[in-house]
Amino acid sequence: MDNSGKEKEAMALMAEAEKKVKSSQSFFGSLFGGSSKMEDACDLYGRAANMFKMAKNWSAAGNAFSQAALLHLQMQSKHDAATNFIDAGNAFKKSDPQEAINCLNRAIEIYTDMGRFTIAAKHHVTIAEVYETELVDIDKAIAHYEQAADYYKGEESTSSANKCLLKVATYAAQLEQYPKAIEIYEQVATHAMDSTLLKYSAKDYFFKAALCHFCVDMLNAKLALQKYEEMFPAFSDSRECKLVKKLLDAFEEQNVDAYTDAVKEYDTISRLDQWLTTMLLRIKKTIQEDESDLR
Repeated sequence: MDNSGKEKEAMALMAEAEKKVKSSQSFFGSLFGGSSKMEDACDLYGRAANMFKMAKNWSAAGNAFSQAALLHLQMQSKHDAATNFIDAGNAFKKSDPQEAINCLNRAIEIYTDMGRFTIAAKHHVTIAEVYETELVDIDKAIAHYEQAADYYKGEESTSSANKCLLKVATYAAQLEQYPKAIEIYEQVATHAMDSTLLKYSAKDYFFKAALCHFCVDMLNAKLALQKYEEMFPAFSDSRECKLVKKLLDAFEEQNVDAYTDAVKEYDTISRLDQWLTTMLLRIKKTIQEDESDLR
């Protein structure tokens, strides 16, 4: 069956579902098996939605799942309603990101009402990703990552919470909200250094925290570095710690070349990602500005 055939079949199923809903709402219909007609209608909407999915008509699929979700709510089947709102959200993601977010938010409301915070957190992450990639609204993405982290923390899922918080820190630093980023990196690093499995990653978080301090003020970075070395002695031997020390020296000497060489040397062994490059360039700019002030 080609796509238009599938769409026709889906439309027929939708019409049948609407008929069932109308008859269940009539006086006689409600007397004679109104709720079973509503259940049939939910089933028909679900089948129609899957037909629309096969025909790649994502908006129509999302709409059919939403109709099923609303009927489930009327019948007090909260869990089924939430599942259908999630299906609707996943379909709308391919055609209408804002509508996808609306559906996912409806599902989150139901899940939090039922006390299912881990699932609610997971869908907050999905919304954050839609804001990141489709709608490019970083402030809203941050808000949803923070909400997800809160729910995960409440359910004792620390590693899932930290994953979300690291996303927040990455964006906070890019938006020059350094104190917020520093607080998160320090918190996650402290958690990591106490765990045998995560110990290795602690140095990366202390490194990122130190760079955020450096973007604010050189003295801040110096003091922070000393504190991190005391807290986590293994950090002293890391290439990351040695790099920050070289950068601090270059900064004190106002030596742009020494700064650039230190970064290049580090980059030959550990490739710099976009975030690190941005931060290191911001610090380098302050040296160049200080140099021109002295002239």
